Amino acid sequence: MISTAIAIQQATGEAVTDLSTMMKAREIYSQRDTMTEEEFARALFNYSAHLASLTATLVTTICLTETEINEMIDTIKEFDELGKEIN
Repeated sequence: MISTAIAIQQATGEAVTDLSTMMKAREIYSQRDTMTEEEFARALFNYSAHLASLTATLVTTICLTETEINEMIDTIKEFDELGKEIN
């Protein structure tokens, strides 16, 4: 349990310091004075979505085995297909 918590904490840190995450943050910071309020808000939203997605991906790989991840992806695909059939 503690090892999982530590691994999740490390994954979160890894997501924050990931090269693509840092590049997005650097771009927002360097262009903040030239952006409109809407552009700035959109850039922050995109940064936040990227960070959350990467964090979720890294945490998922800690909490689930590769087989469980594949089963989850297959289930999501099945529900997607079912949703298309209903519509």
